[in-house]
Amino acid sequence: MDIDSRTLDAKAAYKLLIGSIIPRPVAWISTQSAAGVGNLAPISFFTCVGRKPPKVSLSIQPKSDGLSLKDSFLNIRDTGEFVTNLATLPQIVPLHRSAVEFEPDVDEFDAVGVEKEPSALVVPPRVKGAPIALECKVDTIFSAPDGLHHVVWGEVVSFHVRDDIYVNGRIDFGALAPVGRLAAEYTVVDNAFVPPLTDEVMAERAARRMRRIDRHGEDYSAVDGSGWSASGAVRE
Repeated sequence: MDIDSRTLDAKAAYKLLIGSIIPRPVAWISTQSAAGVGNLAPISFFTCVGRKPPKVSLSIQPKSDGLSLKDSFLNIRDTGEFVTNLATLPQIVPLHRSAVEFEPDVDEFDAVGVEKEPSALVVPPRVKGAPIALECKVDTIFSAPDGLHHVVWGEVVSFHVRDDIYVNGRIDFGALAPVGRLAAEYTVVDNAFVPPLTDEVMAERAARRMRRIDRHGEDYSAVDGSGWSASGAVRE
């Protein structure tokens, strides 16, 4: 099937994008408003864009109403700082809940039940218990003509890495349970390999569907549910 993207509205295009670009790493972004209110947001349009100096990129859409800017973006724009916390399985419930569109005066750390940890070089706190946190200062903000979609480049000014996973200057990722996005659902990374693989392993893997580890059947899709919105927000 060939689909002309010019015939799609924003929601339809978003569905195809989030189902095609998989798995996506999740940046669990912590910010603080100018008034001192903490905010958390999982952002899966996220990647690294530089190494000297190290930089990360966030793509941020408007809220589910399609008209309002997300609190996390407003905080980043107004304060120039944010923290990228690594999303891992032990914190998946508060991470998912932080996608709810809380009111701007609600401290989302309290709302989702996670503790704050003071950052080293920026004002927004880290998520306590996150094994890796990248403290960032805004480098550049790119804005779409509609004024609602933005790309933020942040310079990583400090790496917080849990002591036991810092090995000879690298991250022991095998000791983590990093979580990524598949469309509107999640996946936990629990295997690693370097090619080539044996023919037996390749054949066995190619012939089977991805295994679900929740209560849903193989034909389930969160995109079809009432709790999903094309803004990346969830409804409680």
